[in-house]
Amino acid sequence: MDEYTEMFIALGAATAANCGPCFEHYFSKAKKLGIDKGDIQKSVDIAAKVRGGSHMVMKVTIQKIMKNDSCLSENRCSCASSCCD
Repeated sequence: MDEYTEMFIALGAATAANCGPCFEHYFSKAKKLGIDKGDIQKSVDIAAKVRGGSHMVMKVTIQKIMKNDSCLSENRCSCASSCCD
């Protein structure tokens, strides 16, 4: 994998992880490689969409769990497995 691709992946991952120090580190490296700020912004925008989508899914999951909390009173999770035991 080339350095440019690695930088775009790292910048996107830092954005999706909400890690400012990571983003600053990789942004500095990307600038040294001569990567255009417009291209970096595209990577950031894509990562933000991914992060936003995962946040929406988590909100729905939380709502389902909170609506179906009868098994929680029995100290068991609603997924019908032993993942929370």
